[in-house]
Amino acid sequence: MFILGNFIRALAEVINIGLTLYMWIVIAHAILSWVRPDPYNPIVRFINQVTEPLLYQIRRRIPTALGGMDFSPIIVLLGIVFLRIFIVDSLLRLAKLMY
Repeated sequence: MFILGNFIRALAEVINIGLTLYMWIVIAHAILSWVRPDPYNPIVRFINQVTEPLLYQIRRRIPTALGGMDFSPIIVLLGIVFLRIFIVDSLLRLAKLMY
């Protein structure tokens, strides 16, 4: 049974790392939105390609622009925190039960 527990723990850690990485990419996108970066820079293009589909869906469904401020990155960050607490912690507790 410990093998299944190790698998679930590893899955939880991979999900946690992925969510943390995406959180930092969203933060980088928000910081880049304050300045005028070169749109042809490969790093800027990567950040926009990774974050813009999700941010666009949020902007389309929820009126997040208030006074020229875009609150969609904040909503994404709150969603990431929720997923980290709900999914990752639940998987880690489940893995502990398997030992």
